[in-house]
Parts: sequence; C-alpha cells; structure tokens
Amino acid sequence: MESKAQNGVWPVMLTPFTDTGRVDYKALEALIQWYEERGVSGLFAVCQSSEMFFLSLQERVELSRFIKRTAHVPVISSGHTSYSIDDQIDELKRVADTGVDAVILITNRLAEQGSAPEVWRNSLDQILAALPGDLPLGFYECPYPYKRLISDSEISYAAGTGRFHFLKDTCCDAALIQRRLELIKGSSLRLFNANTATILDSLRHGAAGFSGVMANFHPELYVWLCRNWDKEPERAELVQAFLTMASQIEKQLYPVNAKAYLQGKGLPITIYTRSKNHHEMSPLFLSEVEQLDRLTEWFKKKM
Repeated sequence: MESKAQNGVWPVMLTPFTDTGRVDYKALEALIQWYEERGVSGLFAVCQSSEMFFLSLQERVELSRFIKRTAHVPVISSGHTSYSIDDQIDELKRVADTGVDAVILITNRLAEQGSAPEVWRNSLDQILAALPGDLPLGFYECPYPYKRLISDSEISYAAGTGRFHFLKDTCCDAALIQRRLELIKGSSLRLFNANTATILDSLRHGAAGFSGVMANFHPELYVWLCRNWDKEPERAELVQAFLTMASQIEKQLYPVNAKAYLQGKGLPITIYTRSKNHHEMSPLFLSEVEQLDRLTEWFKKKM
C-alpha cells in the first residue's frame, strides 16, 4: 500500500521566539530554509520540540499554516494538547484545515496514564469517525506528559485502517522496532525512528527514516545515513557511532541548547524558550555546544 510519508529525515521543528516571547516568523522562515538546505525529506511542525504544550491553539494553527505555506517539502503537524476528546477533535480539525500533508495524533492524549487499553482504542475510534476519511494521519509517541507506547494490537489495528502513514517511534528498543516493522509491512504506515543509538539497525530492518531531536543540530549527517547506509556499510557504522555520542547533548538543556547551536551557525534565532529557563544555559553548556559544532565540522570533513 502506498504511503504518503516520504522516506528520509523529518526534523521535529523548533519554534523561534523573540526576546519578549512572541513567535518569530522571520527566524522561522530562516530555520525552514536551513532544514531544507540540508536535504530533509519533510518537516514535523508543532510537536514537543516546537513547545506545543506552551503554545495557544491559535499559535499552533498559525504555525502549521505558515510552515506549510513557506516550506518546499511536505509538512506534518500535531498540536492536540487538550484532555477532552471533543476538544482534541476540534484542535485536529483546525490543524487539518491549514493544509498540512498529514495530521499526527499524540498517543498519550487518547487516554490518561494507567487507563485500560479499551479507553485508548475508543478515543481513537472517536477521532477517526470525526476526521475526514481521506485525511492522512500519523502517531507520535510523545514523552510528555507521559510516554504512551503503542501496543502490537494497536499498531496492527491502525495499519489496517489504511489511514495512517507516519509513526514517530520513541520506544528506543531495537527488538521492539523490528517487531513493529514486521507488523506494518505491506501497509501505508511507515516507521520513523526518533532514537539515534538504534537508527542504523532500524534502517537495516526497514525503517523509513529519522525524526528526532538531533536533526536540529546536524540533520545532514542523518540524511547521509538514511541515503547511504546500505551503499557504504563501513562508513555508516562510523557515522552511527559519531551520532550516538553526539546525541548525548540531548540530556543537557534542550531545546535551549539547540537554539544556541543554530545561533552559532548564523541563524537569526534567540535562545528564548517557554518550556525551559534559557537563563540556565550556562557558560559550560555553551562551551559544550560549541565543541560539538567544531567536532561535527571536523567529522564531516573526514567522512
């Protein structure tokens, strides 16, 4: 079954803000161009990296519309952050109306933590019944406010509907990823791994690509890996090892550090965020970001 999710790298987009906390659309336009110049296949707008839980519904809708209108690659978007399913359906419809190429469901929104599996399935069925049948959909196993992984039966059910095309997988488990890839084989659903340490292994077993935090630092290396892992296996192993070590920067002060990294690359972006205190970006943290940039540039020359 044909999928609408093009293989490759789909960055989880940052939201640039001004120093006063407003969405900075001029910086966002530059950021979109930066992603595209590095060969990404598409853009995942309004996700956790975008600070969606700290954006109003109007901001989420406006961001989705602006990114879709500005980008030259496909754009998918999420942004249903409410607890009520009726409110979520309204949010999802408004995001869909912006013209994005697919609307992504956040798995932890469909049931509260500890709820029975039937609750999640009932919520999904309500959403599917309410949204247009020809609207491409996807899933995102967002870790906030809690991580809700999709079960085998749920992923099989979703794949069987023919309506799902994108899964941002955050299980960080190579064996589980392999099993999921078997479950969705032959369907329109494609798995995009968010975990760097398992990306090469997942590509070897049929994953469609990468959609993770580190595509906000050096997406071009993930693009290279997705395109060349089977043609240059020895070099791919080295790229995998470098990316795994570089990804430890995620544990620092993300997304503030990603904005600092991009600022160092010349983008007109502030380090202001709503989800973290950007004043905690210490001189030590900035030094680590700068050293990662120097190491990345050295590594790319040696590839």
